[in-house]
Amino acid sequence: MKFAHTVLETLAYDLPSTRWTSDEIEERLKPLYERLKLPAGRLELMTGIRERRIWDSGTLPSEASILAGRKALAASKIPREKIDVVIHAAVCRDRLEPATAAYVHGALELSPHTQFFDVSNACLGFLNAVTLAGALIDSGQIRSALIVAGENGRPLLENTLKRLLDPGLTRNDIKPYFANLTIGCGAVAGVVCHAGLTSSGSRFIGGASVTDTGQNRLCEGDSAAGGDELEMQTNSEELLVAGVALARKTWIEFKRETGWDETTPGRIVCHQVGSAHRRKLYECLGLSLEKDFSTFATLGNIGSVSLPITLARAVEAGAVRGGDRVALLGIGSGISSMMLAMEWGENQ
Repeated sequence: MKFAHTVLETLAYDLPSTRWTSDEIEERLKPLYERLKLPAGRLELMTGIRERRIWDSGTLPSEASILAGRKALAASKIPREKIDVVIHAAVCRDRLEPATAAYVHGALELSPHTQFFDVSNACLGFLNAVTLAGALIDSGQIRSALIVAGENGRPLLENTLKRLLDPGLTRNDIKPYFANLTIGCGAVAGVVCHAGLTSSGSRFIGGASVTDTGQNRLCEGDSAAGGDELEMQTNSEELLVAGVALARKTWIEFKRETGWDETTPGRIVCHQVGSAHRRKLYECLGLSLEKDFSTFATLGNIGSVSLPITLARAVEAGAVRGGDRVALLGIGSGISSMMLAMEWGENQ
């Protein structure tokens, strides 16, 4: 895929103030650890995640998205009445109907001429929304889009902690739930628009996407049986192997589409899973870890908002500057991988 006129004009995020450390989670699981003789500290040791942020109980995905959306609109030079479409791109949704984007649209007081809809594709939702908005912009259908995503992993974490305290579980029984303990919360919003509307946008150059739906059962999440609680089971070992293998195929396509190679990007931002995933991914793609910017140690895995929040924090830290070429490497259960190339704006 290639982009002709699409730029990221503004990127903003919001995080909960509450932190749950990996040590605190293990303390809540103390009966399980003692019964199965599991060593304390294994959660952080195996993932590199020290803590994650958690929304207050009862927080809706739309409420989180609205927080980030307000920040993005406040920083944008594009008037909110000129936003042509708002896309909610998170794993989490308020309910089946209406679209979560409808609540965001109303709270942000967007124009009645602003379209709204949801896009959901596991941890790739935000990048998918960027490509959709880019296609609409480059084709002349719209001039600007607000992309938002609010992820609330608290219900999944709480249900997982409760389930893991079942005294009948064995070591093998708990394995599919381990990935749930890495999940965090957060929200992100970005204004994507035609380059002619701004002098400070960061340009999307192109990218590639490859899928392998033969692996679509390696990570599955849904409402827990008989209730509103969330449940997810993941074959972490197989997902790591399959995901990195798919990323390798995507990287080959990405280089063909963009003309980039391993030395081109000055900064690389990946979907944030953990230390083992990062190490294997960079080894497989032949990329330098010195170019990586990560947030998983303090934010965990926040689904679709992990990558864009990490990009925003890289800019805040001065790790991404004007003129830098940035590679965004995404992967989501299903499984699919998408990689986008950007040139960061000089005035952004």
